[in-house]
Parts: sequence; C-alpha cells; structure tokens
Amino acid sequence: MEQSLNKLLEQSFKDNWDRAALSDYKGITLYYRDVARRIEKLHIVFEICGVKKGDKISICSKNQANWGVIFLSALTYGAVAVPILHEFKPGNIHHIVNHSDSRILFVGDVIWEQLSETEMPNLEAVIQIHDFAILYAKDPIVKSTREHLNELFGKKYPKNFRSEHINYHIDDSEELSMINYTSGTTGFSKGVMIPYRALLSNIFFAKEVQPHINNSSNVVAMLPTAHMYGMMFEFLFEMTVGAHVHFLTRIPSPKIILDAFAEIKPDIVISVPLIIEKIYKKRLQPIINKKSIRVLLKLPVIDQRIQKRIQKELINTFGGKFYEVIIGGAAFNREAESFFRKIGFPFTVGYGMTECAPIITYAPWNNTRLFSCGKVAPRMELMIDSQDPENEAGEILCKGANVMLGYYKNPEATEQVLTSDGWLKTGDMGVIDKDGYLYIKGRSKSMILGPSGQNIYTEEIESIFNNMPYVSESLVVEKGNGLAVLIYPDLELIEKDGLTADATNTKMIEIVDMVNNELPNYSKIQSFEIIPEEFEKTPKRSIKRYLYQRSE
Repeated sequence: MEQSLNKLLEQSFKDNWDRAALSDYKGITLYYRDVARRIEKLHIVFEICGVKKGDKISICSKNQANWGVIFLSALTYGAVAVPILHEFKPGNIHHIVNHSDSRILFVGDVIWEQLSETEMPNLEAVIQIHDFAILYAKDPIVKSTREHLNELFGKKYPKNFRSEHINYHIDDSEELSMINYTSGTTGFSKGVMIPYRALLSNIFFAKEVQPHINNSSNVVAMLPTAHMYGMMFEFLFEMTVGAHVHFLTRIPSPKIILDAFAEIKPDIVISVPLIIEKIYKKRLQPIINKKSIRVLLKLPVIDQRIQKRIQKELINTFGGKFYEVIIGGAAFNREAESFFRKIGFPFTVGYGMTECAPIITYAPWNNTRLFSCGKVAPRMELMIDSQDPENEAGEILCKGANVMLGYYKNPEATEQVLTSDGWLKTGDMGVIDKDGYLYIKGRSKSMILGPSGQNIYTEEIESIFNNMPYVSESLVVEKGNGLAVLIYPDLELIEKDGLTADATNTKMIEIVDMVNNELPNYSKIQSFEIIPEEFEKTPKRSIKRYLYQRSE
C-alpha cells in the first residue's frame, strides 16, 4: 500500500501515451497524451487562480471526457476533488460548493443557468466544462490566462510537451484526495472524506479481481462519475491500467446502453440493479411468461436448451466480450437474480458504500452464492453486530484501508458511524454464513418492527411487488399500525393495454392480494397508493425513503 496513486497515473500516461483514454460516446476521443496536455494546462490555470495543495475544486456536470480530465487535474495537482451530481437541485449545489470551501467550480452550461456566483462567494472562478471558458472570475487575470493559455503552455514547454515532462504531486496514504457528498436515503447530505489509501486500496482490489482489464480493454461508463461506484470502477481504475473509457453522455436508457454495448463490446460491465432489472423486465419476462415457454421450461432437456439460448442472447445483449457483470449500489431483485443464476449468466452482486470508496464485499461470478454479495474485500475486515451472526441479522460493521477519514466539518456525524477503534457502522443489516459470505437484509433505517417484535425488511416485500406486471417501482412504509405500499405504475404497459384509471386501480388491488398471499401475517400490506411520478432517487438509484414516510 506504500504507493502513490498519482505516480501510478503518471506511469500509465507515459506507458499509454498514444492509446485512446477517454471518449464521449458518439463524440470526441482523447488519447492519454491529450489528457496529459489538458491536465498541464489546467495546472497553469490553478496556479493563476492561487489554488494551493489541499484546496478544493468542485466538478458538476453530466458524464463526459472533460469530467475525467478535471478530476485527474485536481488530484495530480495536489488539490481535493469535490464531485457533485449534476441532478442535484441548485440550492444543494450552492450548499456543497460553499460547505466544501471550493475555490473553483467546473460546471455544465445547462446547470450554470440555474446557479449564481453571488450564492457562492468564496469561489475564485467558475469554468465551463466542455470548452474551459471562464464563466466567472474574481480576478480579471484568470480570464486573461484562459485567453492566452496556449501561449503560456508553449512558453512552459518550448520544445513541445512530452511524456517525460509529467511530474505529478506525490500523495500520502492518509492525505485527503476527494470529498464525495452523499445524498442518501435518509436525507442528510454529508461530505465523505476519502483518503488516498482508500482510492489505492480499491484500485489494487480491482487489479486483483479483474487482472484481464489492461490497456487493450474497453469500458462503458454509464453510472454517474460523481458517485463513488461509477467513478472508481468505470473510470479511475481504468486510467491506472491504460484502458479506454467510453462515457455515455446522455441519460442511460436501456436502448442507449444496449446500443453502446453492441458497438463498444466492453470487457467488463459495472451496473446498478435498476438498469439490469429493466432489461430483465422488458426483454426477458414477456418471453418467460408465455404459456408455451412455461410448459417447455418444465421439461428437463428442453429447459436446458432454452436456458442456454436465453443465456447466449443475454450475453450478446451486453456486447458478448465481457468477463462478468458486477451489480452494486442497491438490493437486486430476487426473482431476476434467481433467473440469471439459473441460466448461468456471468454476473455477481457486490456490496459497498461511499464511505469505503466504495468496496466492502465481492466474489467472482463463478464463486458466489445466490442472494449473497460476496466475501469481505482484501485489506478489509467485516463483523455482524449480533449474538448469532449466521442466523440473527445485525448491523454490518467494517474496518480497513478502504474506510473514510470521516465527514467533512461534521464531527458529530463522524462519531455516530466511526467507533474509537476504527469500525464503520454501515447502517445496513445482514448475516454472514460459516464460509464468510454476506447476505444483506436491508437498511437498518428501513427495517420496520412488526406487531410482536418481528423484523420486517421492506426491501424484500418491494422486490415481490416490483416483479408484478403494471408495477414499475414500489415503496413499503408504515401507516398507522400497519404497512402501506406506494406504487409507481408501469405507465407504458398500462397505456399499451388500454387500462382506464378504474381498471388500473382494480389491477393494483389484485396485485396487493397476490403479494399478501406470499407474506406472513405480521408483514401483510393493508393499503396502497398510486404515485403519479417516479420516486426521487439518490445517485446510486436508491429511492430517497425519507421523502415518502407517512406520519399517520
């Protein structure tokens, strides 16, 4: 672990100088030499703006090649990167920029239209991300620097900028590398302080478990780079091994994703459950639910042939070249997981959180277990806070190189989750079997206590609802002395089948009855409500539960 992340990046740039590094899907491609040049130019801008080592630089835009350039520029300069999800509300963006003490904000043009420099008084400059135009500067010299940047760059490197000129900040293991603001399911946005050791440990983990990813590999980046999971495993790790990252610059609908997979043929697929579940529900369920297929699936020999055919089609859907699909960020639909496992589809479910940058547990697809999210990652320890960790769910605690330094300017919140001897309280409930495989039961904050003290894990009930036709998403909440379910319906299917409002309501009643038939008495649903809009989500596409809690 006594290595420098920036020296890894430096070596990767030198070794892969003429290889493709970052592409906007259907747009520009930057080679490693181009990324290195842009980094050097931004370092000149940082110097003119008076940015010192340890100062904060915020980045707020959709995924694109220049996002990666700016993030790497901050780290290699010795500054602290502050990624901000572009979907955050303007007030939240203002708050994060101010709370993080950021000196510079790089921002997308559409986002900037909703922001105001007067709301962020400590900024030295606001810079447009796609062309590095100066949108605001406290000192006029910053605009002048941008206008003459190529000239200044030429003076600094009169005989052309070459790979041997690269000389990045040497980071220390406990040094702060970035602050990642969570927008969690419990509503309080906290700045997670990620040290360099956590980034390095996650990169070493990726190298250890995915040794086939190298400078001939392609990766499709479809998750938000402002979120730790996508940033680490679809971008930063790849930059240290010379891979080619293709950013999906638009909202990753299933069609856009599948088109990109077919064209790029990625060597690994990093995803959240929502994306995989949509593909399962839209592509596979209609086929599986046909009466003729259901009959054939009960015949052993034919069943195996059909499974093999579905597996092959599914692998081709993801480009046909990948080693495995790694799913993380939220609970995976149990029916979809069972089916994918049954047909031998190469996928695995991992577990992590922003506070661990992000990995906590993982197992490769051919050495995992159904409904488990793997074993504890290298350089980490895991513990279940329970008298009987194999059978009685308790809070998941972890410790090790991946764990954060704490929450920025929030010692109270830090003390609540970090014990004096370094254990991180995840807020998730789980059990661990005798072989070390972790099984997550749900968030401790979303666990509901039943009438006789039973633990009700709402995610397990929601998983059943989400498999039902006409249900797009669901959320189980307490209402009075019982449980209610909020349902966002599958509007596309409802329109296709020509259902009226009354007919839709009748369908939902039938669905609640069907789910209740699968549930024990203490966790049966007593009422439902149809929600007109999709649930508001966190960056990792989990529902912001706190927004929908009922007070009745």
